[in-house]
Order: sequence, then C-alpha cells, then structure tokens
Amino acid sequence: MIATLALLGALVAQDAAAIERQVAAAPDGEVRLTFAARPGVVGNGYGIIGWDCTDWGRCSHQRMDDGNDAARADWRALTEPGPVRVSLRVRERTVVGLRTYVGGAWRPAERVTDLGRVPAAAAARYFLALARRDGGRPARDAIFAAALADSIRIWPDLLAMARNRDIRTDTRKQAVFWLGQAAEDAATASLDSLADASDEDVEVREAAVFALSQRPRDEGIPALIRIARSHRDARLRRRAMFWLAQSDDSRAIELFEEILTRK
Repeated sequence: MIATLALLGALVAQDAAAIERQVAAAPDGEVRLTFAARPGVVGNGYGIIGWDCTDWGRCSHQRMDDGNDAARADWRALTEPGPVRVSLRVRERTVVGLRTYVGGAWRPAERVTDLGRVPAAAAARYFLALARRDGGRPARDAIFAAALADSIRIWPDLLAMARNRDIRTDTRKQAVFWLGQAAEDAATASLDSLADASDEDVEVREAAVFALSQRPRDEGIPALIRIARSHRDARLRRRAMFWLAQSDDSRAIELFEEILTRK
C-alpha cells in the first residue's frame, strides 16, 4: 500500500512538472487548462464560484470576480459543478496573471495555448509550486485554483507555506485562509499552533485567528476562547474576541461574562 501511494505521488509530481514545462514553452499570451472540481464546488461559468455547497444549491462560501460584468449580472446562477477552468497570462515564460472559472466553456480567443483536461491532483501541485515560487496576485490566485481541485489533500502544503518566511506575507495569509477551509480536524490544530507562534509575523497570526473563526464551531470556538482568554498578545486577544462576538455561540457569551465579572 505504501509503495502504491509513493508511486502515485511520483506520477502526480511528474504530471505537475509536465504542466510546468508546457506553460514555460508556450508563447506570450493565454494558456488554458481544465481539471475536475472537488465535491461541493460550483460556478456560473464566468466569475462566480461557490464551495462547500449542498445538493440543493446553498454554498457556505462564494467568490465573485469584481471585474466581470457577466458574473455580476448572474450572481445566483451557481448551477454547474465543474470542471475548473484556469486561464494563465504568460509573458516571457512567466505567469503574470491567473483567472479561475467553474463550469461553462472557453470562448474563442487569439494567442491561446490550450493544454486541455489535465489530472486534478497534478494541476493542484503545479499551482502550489507556482504560489511558492512567485509573489503577488498570481500566487494568491494559484492557491485558490489548487484548493478547488479534486482528488488531492493540500492542507499539509498550505501549512508549510504559511510557516515559510521566505514567501511573501500576503501569499502566506492566503495559505492560512485555505488551511482554515480544509475540512479536517488536523487543520484546526495547525491553525491554533500558528496563531500561538510568538516569533511569527503578526499578520499571519491574525490570519490564523480569522481562519479559526471559519472552522466548524466545535473546532474553532474552543481555540478562539483559549486565545481570547490567555494569549500574551493583546492584539490577537482582541481579534479572537471580535470573531467570538460574531459567532453567536453560548460559549462566547459565557467568556464575555467571565471577563466582565472579573472586572
């Protein structure tokens, strides 16, 4: 079993490297690729994407591309469960822009290199590598694209990225956000330790506190209460208090009463 998993991991890495080579070899312009979306990811084919969605169309989270008029006009049309379509803007063998869509179909355009449908796990590995290597908006958007991919668990990569001080702070904050979205108990423990790291960048720690507020209540609320009650950083205590106040959770109310009674 271990040997099989290792072989699959090597094949995914090989596929990701192939995607990177194809993108690097493409002429200046647009490179397109398509891959399977993980369950619960839907879109309108333009600039609106929802994730953690139920079968009846309700989504816990949505993102809209502000620059897309078609997306704004069709805010409620989150009906297509995939695939994920990613458009890369390439200049001199470097990715300078990235846009992600779910559902729909590509429109005809000039100077386009279409890689077709690629394995979802390989696409995610390629985007994570792009995020680690590059800074700015393309890196943040690459993490978003990776987070939508089917058949891969990316939270360990996100945690490593969040802790890597050689990566830009805004990229690390995006990694922390998606770490908080990861539907696994281990993500909460990782966020908790990240928020607690006294030698960590304060913006990254604040992002970890926010990400804890997005976790299921039985995971996130106890961690936020611990931070609000006893963390040595007053700024983080205030942020934890703020998110607890938004939670409408009885345990948060009990904490507020405890603090006010002490005074």
